[in-house]
Amino acid sequence: MGLLQNLTGWHALILLAVVLLFFGATKLPGLAKSVGQSMKIFKTELKDGQPADAVSAEPSAVGAGADAERG
Repeated sequence: MGLLQNLTGWHALILLAVVLLFFGATKLPGLAKSVGQSMKIFKTELKDGQPADAVSAEPSAVGAGADAERG
């Protein structure tokens, strides 16, 4: 029941032509680079098991709790 299960060569060619018309030939390399960087970040986040934002947010949450206890 996959969306791309019945994708043939002609369908892929038409899809590529539509994407080329929509984005233009000059923007496609930048788009491909952006997608590649996003996939690289996604894979490293999956390996680490914890997002980088959560690691940086923990010390501030601990500091905020300590300030609340003092006051």
